[in-house]
Amino acid sequence: MTYAPQAFPKFNRTTKKLPKAMRAEIERQVDAICQDPLVGEAKIGDLTGVRVHKFRLAGQLYLMAYLMDDRKEAVTLLALGGHENFYRDLKRYLET
Repeated sequence: MTYAPQAFPKFNRTTKKLPKAMRAEIERQVDAICQDPLVGEAKIGDLTGVRVHKFRLAGQLYLMAYLMDDRKEAVTLLALGGHENFYRDLKRYLET
């Protein structure tokens, strides 16, 4: 079962600024998440319900946060970025 991807504005702004080759790899990662939404690690505490998929791109570790909705069969992409301050920034973004 394939889930439909949806994206928050923060995710779109981040990916729009990346080079074309990096965007293509991110699209492949999004497709992998849509095929198997449980691929990411489930978070606890303040980020309960959020899953984070980690992957390497251009020699750097990137994290992609998303929410999974089984009823709508949709994956909502929240944020993309490097590990430094990723969880802190994601928590602040979700509080607003």
